[in-house]
Amino acid sequence: MAEEGFKRKLIAILSADVEGYSRLMGEDEDSTIRTLTAYRELMSTLIQKHRGRVIDSPGDNLLAEFLSVVDSVRCAVEIQEELRIRNAELPEHRKMEFRIGINLGDVVEEGERIYGDGVNITARVEGLAAGGGICISGTVYDSIKNKLSLGYESLGEHTVKNIKDPVRVYRMRVGPDAAALGVSEEKKPAVKRWQWTVLAVVIVLILGAVAVWNFYFRLPAIEPASIEKMAYPLPDKPSIAVLPFDNMSGDPDQEYIADNISENIITALSAIPSMFVIARNSSFTYKGKPVKVQQVSEELGVRYVLEGSVLMSEERIRITAQLIDALTGGHVWSDRYDRDLNDLFNLLDEITLAIITELEVELTQGEQARIRTTDNFDAWRYLSKAGEYFLTVSKEGNAKSRELYKKALEIDPEFAGAVTMLAWTHYHDARFGFTKSGRESFIRAVKLANKSVAMNENQPLAHDLLAELSLIRKQYDRAVEEGRKSIALGPNRATGHNLFCHVLYRTGHFEEAVQMCEKSIRLQPHAPTFFFANMMAAYYWVGRYEDSLTVAKRVIDKGRKTGAKKYERWGYWTSARAKVKLGRESEAKEDFAKFLAIATGWTWEKDRKKTLYKPEIIEQEHKDMSILRIPGHPSSQ
Repeated sequence: MAEEGFKRKLIAILSADVEGYSRLMGEDEDSTIRTLTAYRELMSTLIQKHRGRVIDSPGDNLLAEFLSVVDSVRCAVEIQEELRIRNAELPEHRKMEFRIGINLGDVVEEGERIYGDGVNITARVEGLAAGGGICISGTVYDSIKNKLSLGYESLGEHTVKNIKDPVRVYRMRVGPDAAALGVSEEKKPAVKRWQWTVLAVVIVLILGAVAVWNFYFRLPAIEPASIEKMAYPLPDKPSIAVLPFDNMSGDPDQEYIADNISENIITALSAIPSMFVIARNSSFTYKGKPVKVQQVSEELGVRYVLEGSVLMSEERIRITAQLIDALTGGHVWSDRYDRDLNDLFNLLDEITLAIITELEVELTQGEQARIRTTDNFDAWRYLSKAGEYFLTVSKEGNAKSRELYKKALEIDPEFAGAVTMLAWTHYHDARFGFTKSGRESFIRAVKLANKSVAMNENQPLAHDLLAELSLIRKQYDRAVEEGRKSIALGPNRATGHNLFCHVLYRTGHFEEAVQMCEKSIRLQPHAPTFFFANMMAAYYWVGRYEDSLTVAKRVIDKGRKTGAKKYERWGYWTSARAKVKLGRESEAKEDFAKFLAIATGWTWEKDRKKTLYKPEIIEQEHKDMSILRIPGHPSSQ
């Protein structure tokens, strides 16, 4: 496999997190954040002192690397000693104790990030440490046992998720009780020579039984999530977040395969109305981070979390997956699959069906149909790779994705999904000005979208596009019809709901537009800005002017931070019209002036001609905003 763009290295990895972090946050968020910030600054300083480097620090986690194993261990000991002193000054219920795990392992370095088994093992070793304690892997122990006079306690071998061989783990003695040196061992009575054979047989049998139990049945304990700490109320149906599967190949060029396996499972589950499935863009915010199931559950407001890993060779693929009930911390289901690459799609169906069965979701005959539209792995590979470029929403990315979609169709001319995405590339050309002939691109998008639906009508993305294209062509009834088809086929698709919200408020279905927008953001808590741009408009049209202003401010702020002038423009327009309705005319005029400063060349007449609104809606809007007209100003035309 190609190894361009990344390198491997052997380093000591330190991972730390706070024991009982959710409880601390639930009791006093402000104090917890202040303490965490101060402790993290101390830890960063000590890591630098010991010639280490902080890699990442999401939530209550901290990940660091060291070139020296000795430095990493000395740093961990000093961290725990300093934190113990600071904790002594805090009330018992406010003490913040970190668990630390250290491993010496091979990692893949890409930019400022590190990946691979070395990182995964470190996180699992850390999970075995107590608050205020340190656990190290066997590789670390072997490197320091004759170099540092510290106390160690062997915890034996532990099976680590996604790692083939068990990992030796040692607990370090830190704090006031760390006087004893060496590795503690239980003294055993002398055994006569003739007993060794019998004893060896017994040990082998016991170890074999324990290994089978650990490897196949016993899974690491998980701290349960709290319903009271959920960022959103739990839905009244099975709710799930599918985390991005780990790429275990060590080749970043294979990362998109693991990502798209996760996305395929999300897509399949999203087609089931009796489930609630978090959108890909939100669950993928945890990619590459050592997050806990409890954290994912509470932040996204779901009960179940699916996680797994992918290891692929030229002809075979191995997928490990486990479904966790975050409320109990228990494993609902887990399995390991080793198949030929050509059997990948049947395997994905099996995993999806296993999840559905375990959650006791009953499917109708129609819902059992496959979402995917090809059985050719190479065609699917091109489609998957193209998605990386398409999502950049750039001229270059759009052109590259189109090239890959065409290659997918060369392999499988009946691949309707590739035809749909090819249509979307032409729409983007026309929509974002990536081509000089926008009209020609628009016509191509319409033809390809209709062709795709003719090939396979069960594609939500195709109906999304047809809804947008119909709206532009002022075919309002068809736009709504296509939007409804998309929602019926993808009842858990966040983007589909938000695009339909756009169609609905443009065509006068205001109340329903609000429902669609609110559900889209519930399905995708980490929503992109255009979700909120549609929401502020929907709120305005139902008379929720204060809510519209709140969301408009968020859109404007995001536009400023990212340099996306279109969001500033839309935000000031909506803010101005909402303030007119609230009787805040002077403020409305200020916002309208800011809008005009960004929307150069805009006039009332151009807005009337180019709008996607039904004619009667835009006329009403212009009438409501007539107070903002500036006599003699170019915009007054």
